[in-house]
Amino acid sequence: MTDRFRIVVAITVVVVFCAVTLILAARPDAEPLKVGILHSETGTMAISERSVRDATLMAIDEINANGGLLGRKIEPVVVDGESNLEVFAAAAERLILQERVSVVFGCWTSASRKTVRPIFEKHNHLLFYPVQYEGLEQSRNIVYTGATPNQQILPAVKWCIDELQARKFFLVGSDYVFPRTANAIVRAQIEAVRGEIVGEEYILMGSRDVTDVVDKIVAASPDVILNTINGDTNVVFFNVLRSKGVSADQIPTMSFSIAEDELRSMDAESMVGNYAAWNYFQSAAGETNRDFVARFKARYGADRVTDDPIEAGYFGVYLWAQAVEDAETDSVDAVRRRLGRQSFAAPQGIVSIEDENQHTWKTVRVGRIRADGQFDVVWNSGRPVRPVPYPVYRSRKQWNRFLSDMYDQWGGQWANPGKTNSPKKIGLAED
Repeated sequence: MTDRFRIVVAITVVVVFCAVTLILAARPDAEPLKVGILHSETGTMAISERSVRDATLMAIDEINANGGLLGRKIEPVVVDGESNLEVFAAAAERLILQERVSVVFGCWTSASRKTVRPIFEKHNHLLFYPVQYEGLEQSRNIVYTGATPNQQILPAVKWCIDELQARKFFLVGSDYVFPRTANAIVRAQIEAVRGEIVGEEYILMGSRDVTDVVDKIVAASPDVILNTINGDTNVVFFNVLRSKGVSADQIPTMSFSIAEDELRSMDAESMVGNYAAWNYFQSAAGETNRDFVARFKARYGADRVTDDPIEAGYFGVYLWAQAVEDAETDSVDAVRRRLGRQSFAAPQGIVSIEDENQHTWKTVRVGRIRADGQFDVVWNSGRPVRPVPYPVYRSRKQWNRFLSDMYDQWGGQWANPGKTNSPKKIGLAED
């Protein structure tokens, strides 16, 4: 046997082996790639989270319709977080250890994200988190596809100062880590421009007891209400505002957790003229967004809407899938190493992962509510903004101390478990 013949035989064997491997990998009965979807389908947060679940499932089905991933179908394992932190923690453990999923897409509130974060870090697993949040966090086991404060809250407050000539602000939010932290950041920003905080109040998650807070807003007569209430408490809050005669013309509200999907459960006509800050609105121009909205409505119903967390949940699946394709494996470590290379033509425009902190570059937008429950975009940043998880107002050490003090005060939880605390009891150390 000549050397040339041996080489030809060796090459043939390699080619045949690779071909067989590819054929086996593409077999319809190949073992699927299991992924977890962890959102609240019941409880106070179901108003927001169910639609993010739906968008995540839509992205998975689209990828499967195009041949799947690595020649395998993606199989979603959907778990209800029940708007309960203990349930979220148990569900995360189950998805990682029992279901052995490749990745988890989920959580809405920062309290739920912070509750499951140690679980993902302990098991070196990966969570894609799709909602704007307060920042002050960076984990190698979380990919943040929502906005950081400099991509939502801070530009929105500046817009209120510049465009609405606002100088007096009333801060109202649900009593958990996101609103408390967001308002600490906002307070520093407003004080820096010699504005005034005329009130700061918190409402327990899921509570309907909002009358006292609204009475304080009326008495304080602010220029703008900055609203970080989450969940279906928003429905009651705005109903009581209207019953007390507070209109958008009189005192506009800038909301950071109300989008098109929440407006479906509210009286949109009574909300006209109020504002929200996000990175995406359904009314965004462009063929990519029009196609996205059309597919979502065709799948879930003509009355359904898209919004920012829905879109972030959707494109997060594609960013993960691209990293898996690049890595040629669903291994967490291999996928993570390739996340910083990923960008995607999302409905809002091009998004990309910042390799340094696994947050997402996003364009900032401010929208004004219309009678049909959609938004007119009144301002945008013009281009994607780099994510900065830690605002420069304080050192990272001070911010971390602020978070740990809050956690300790709530008995080792990321949400107030009982009686509302005075905002003055949770402060920032100056050293």
